[in-house]
Amino acid sequence: MEALEEAELCFPQLNTSCRKTTHPHSESTIIYTVLSSTTLLTVVLNLLVIISISHFRQLHTTTNLLLLSLAVADFLVGLLQMPVLFLHYQGCWTLGDIICVVNYFVSFLVISVSVGSMVLISVDRYIAICDPMFYSTKVTLKTVQLCVCLCWIFSAVHSTWILRDVIKQPGRYNSCYGECEVIINFAEGVVDLVVTFLGPIVVIILLYLRVFVVAVSQARATRSHIVTVTLQRSETVKAKRSEIKAARTLGVVVAVFLLCSCPCYCLTLADVNNLVDKSFVGFNVWLLYFNSCLNPVIYVSFYPWFRKAIKHITTLQILQPGSRDTSLQ
Repeated sequence: MEALEEAELCFPQLNTSCRKTTHPHSESTIIYTVLSSTTLLTVVLNLLVIISISHFRQLHTTTNLLLLSLAVADFLVGLLQMPVLFLHYQGCWTLGDIICVVNYFVSFLVISVSVGSMVLISVDRYIAICDPMFYSTKVTLKTVQLCVCLCWIFSAVHSTWILRDVIKQPGRYNSCYGECEVIINFAEGVVDLVVTFLGPIVVIILLYLRVFVVAVSQARATRSHIVTVTLQRSETVKAKRSEIKAARTLGVVVAVFLLCSCPCYCLTLADVNNLVDKSFVGFNVWLLYFNSCLNPVIYVSFYPWFRKAIKHITTLQILQPGSRDTSLQ
């Protein structure tokens, strides 16, 4: 009996050890398979996005720079956050209190950066569609680089503020040895919810509603032959169509993000007394992380340049001299 109880402990040699979470073997096999495959896909696909946009000069555009920031955040999710779900599923944290704090910090950081990148993408599409005459002067590479840097800095400051208590005293909320627990008080939780979810969602929805209205009006104007058919005007219409197509693709990215993140944030908002089953919480966290795997899949589906870039990378053509100037059109 004592041997059985020791086997259920995360650290049998310690009386203060947490107990392992037991699961049926078939369930564990399915969970481990799903987590392993999604983790691998998230890391590999986002690494391909990072290499593609960083390597090929043709892809050094303002919009792609925002996608690069999002891909880096998604890559960190796959590399650092998804593997940790294995430990939470087992119910035993074996990496120590300091790594626990680092894990939560990275989690808050990458989620904040992802949300910030979505807002910047929405602003970029809004200006490109609604104010195309001044897009090239308002949205420059230096401006976007500054916005991306500020996004990461703000996310780091926000994450530090939210976790300031546990950063000062790691493990203060653990009830037993082998637990990784962080408790956010109600006021801080509300601030985090507004800053990283409700506020950005309102901004994104309002911007994309405006983009949708303008895109529909332009499509109607084109079908009605309102635009005079000249060489210069046809080039302008073609440019607008490409911008609208990019807006649709990035709109899909934003919509998928909202679908994946809403359950987790709504659960956080509703579960003020921590009464929801932990397995259900874990599923919603995984769904939030799974969005990082879906973004590159969307790029593959909608962006021909990304498919061509992947072909160049996987066939090692990027190692050839002058590959940075390869045309991906």
